[in-house]
Amino acid sequence: MTTDVLLKENERIDDLQRNNYKIIQDPNRFCFGMDAVLLSGFARAREGDKVLDLGTGTGIIPLLMEAKTKAAHLTGLEIQAESADMAARSVKLNGLSEKIEIVTGDIKEAVRLFGAASFDVITCNPPYMTEHHGLQNEHAPMAIARHEILCTLEDIISQSAKLLKPGGNFFMVHRPFRLAEIMVLMHQYRIEPKRMQLVYPFVDKEPNMVLIEGKRGSRPRMTVEKPLIVYKEPGVYTDEIYDIYGY
Repeated sequence: MTTDVLLKENERIDDLQRNNYKIIQDPNRFCFGMDAVLLSGFARAREGDKVLDLGTGTGIIPLLMEAKTKAAHLTGLEIQAESADMAARSVKLNGLSEKIEIVTGDIKEAVRLFGAASFDVITCNPPYMTEHHGLQNEHAPMAIARHEILCTLEDIISQSAKLLKPGGNFFMVHRPFRLAEIMVLMHQYRIEPKRMQLVYPFVDKEPNMVLIEGKRGSRPRMTVEKPLIVYKEPGVYTDEIYDIYGY
């Protein structure tokens, strides 16, 4: 780990509880949430795989995937220059510049940037809300992270279909209320849904997240995993969540 990484105004360094890795974040912009951590636990990468994280934000998913898998190389694509800069400094902070690359660019241009069939694995924690769903400030970093202002769900899935190698795997976290749309688009672009897990805040509440895996060019057949419960009581995680976080 290197110490010659400068922090900018309002930035802080947080401990990721994995491999002594740290991440630089600015609470005034956007900090990673549980959804990113759960996706990094749900996603799989084999030894030697090339991984791309679409809309990487401050690079949380590539950092956690590097800690949890034996992937050969990970790339994070982020359109907001300030977030990409933070992600790149976090990579440097952890001494991972040879394993993780942060690229500033548009998801809609990803195939042009990287080339078709370039990755074995793609991960994505995308904006959950459509463009006009409760949108307050379309230029604010948090709005861009939460609403489909700069890319849509179809942009993500269509580009992923082109970026994945045949048989490559796509992993995404999203909201259950858009599950029908997700399934239709994945099937349309021949990323066949293969595995799904619903995430519940409490055992007696409705699910508020869905984790889904697809495989490019695969035949239809999907496994639904047992529900993932976040809290066993207010403020106390279940054992499964503690395990994912690495506590």
